[in-house]
Amino acid sequence: MKKFAGIFAGLAFLGLAGSAHAETTVIKVGTIAPAESPWGKVFKVWQKAVKEKSGGAVELQFFWNGQQGDEAAMVNKIRAGQLDGAAITATGLGSIHKGVLVLQLPGLFGSWEKLDGAREKLKGKFDEAFEKEGFKNLGWGDVGAARVMTKGFEIRVPDDLKKKNVYVIKGDPVMPVFFSTIGDITPKEITLNEITPALTSGSINVINSPALAAEQLQWAPQLDHLNEMITGYAVGALVFSSSKFKTLPEAQQTILKDTGRIASEALTKSIRKADDDAFARLKGRMKTYAPTPEERAKWNPVFEKTRAKLKGATFKAEDVQAVEDAAR
Repeated sequence: MKKFAGIFAGLAFLGLAGSAHAETTVIKVGTIAPAESPWGKVFKVWQKAVKEKSGGAVELQFFWNGQQGDEAAMVNKIRAGQLDGAAITATGLGSIHKGVLVLQLPGLFGSWEKLDGAREKLKGKFDEAFEKEGFKNLGWGDVGAARVMTKGFEIRVPDDLKKKNVYVIKGDPVMPVFFSTIGDITPKEITLNEITPALTSGSINVINSPALAAEQLQWAPQLDHLNEMITGYAVGALVFSSSKFKTLPEAQQTILKDTGRIASEALTKSIRKADDDAFARLKGRMKTYAPTPEERAKWNPVFEKTRAKLKGATFKAEDVQAVEDAAR
């Protein structure tokens, strides 16, 4: 836990634990992350901080490894009052407010800094949209830099994806348009929790994922080729039921907000490094290749056509324009 010492220090800075209490409010939080993953380690620090700062009046109870279902299921459980919050990726965020998926448009950002700029520009709009849906965003987080991984073959140019066993996550409006732009592809629609068995059975043999997620969710052992080109940056957030949050006394709301902000900031720093480290590990065991400049250039028209089809149809034109401006 040495690498998380800075998180402890930051959370400790918020002040001493609260006074004795008669009852404990348990906040139930779902996540697909394993308990011992880099995400899980940060969440455990956050869990400890909330308990200490509230004097035991508030406790976070995490449900790991998708125990509460996939991300769409967790969002539905928050709406129904069966869960109080969740740490979710863009997949879950999109089921709350589809517009947030504009940050996941393929081939858009050339660096984390560019994504940060776009996210900051649209943060207020997204948070307001979450609130209208009954959710409170306690902090943004990251998942990693997405790259194409396959079993048994290379994907150097978009046409290499034709007739391959690809997938789209249920509810994702972006990737179906991307695949249809290439053509001659019939993606399998699945949930995040179904990716591992689909890889095992061979019904999918291509994933587009951050290296860290591929490792932690046990996808990587079933893949053997890795394209070094970054196709996008995967984001997430810590979302809670607004109604549940408002039932807490103001002092406890402040504790949850402040520690959540620090936890999300810690995730931003630690996950980006952990994803880089995971990428280095995968390079050591997979057949890794870098597309030539000519091959890379063939992806750009597909990315641009995908964004053009989604602009003004699936996403507000001004939001697409905002992220495109930030990406330049």
